Amino acid sequence: MKTTRKRYSADFKAKVAMEAIRGDLTLAELAAKHGVHHTMIGGWKRQAVEGMASLFESGNHGAQAASEAEIEQLHAKIGKLVVERDFLAEASGR
Repeated sequence: MKTTRKRYSADFKAKVAMEAIRGDLTLAELAAKHGVHHTMIGGWKRQAVEGMASLFESGNHGAQAASEAEIEQLHAKIGKLVVERDFLAEASGR
């Protein structure tokens, strides 16, 4: 029997993390309310708190630099895959 992991949307994670940060309910109560394991909620809460500082950076330079680096990396990967595809097409006799 094949089991698949359940994927949660970013909106759902943010909503549950905000509830955890507010502290109105315990993690166990939130877990029962939303049907999610309490360790996952704790991780989402930690990610939200750690990422909150980046929201207040002036100009958000950190995210922009990371995005540019990621784009450059993806372009390099695309180039590599194109070369591999062309080589394999030639080798197969097409």
